[in-house]
Amino acid sequence: MASAIARLEQYTIKRPQEVLLVSATVEGEEDEIVIFKGFSSSLMRPTAFDPDVSVLPDDATIEKIDRLQSPYVPENPQYIEQGLTWETMQPYLKAVGV
Repeated sequence: MASAIARLEQYTIKRPQEVLLVSATVEGEEDEIVIFKGFSSSLMRPTAFDPDVSVLPDDATIEKIDRLQSPYVPENPQYIEQGLTWETMQPYLKAVGV
């Protein structure tokens, strides 16, 4: 089974008109990750140059996922849906086959 972040990256490949903003807890610290067209980057922590190094460790906890219209403009985000949990994101992942 693919990791949560890998599945979310695959989702954004299949839905390039969307950007996902993921709020997570990593090693007891809050993190925000933006995912777009299959790539993810932390907005609060260093992101590895190697795309094979997951930006979200397996022991991280996803707190919420926001779906936004692409392109993502931090000063004026265009939300499609806010505050999804990992569980409430599942139907969207299933709909695109990831």
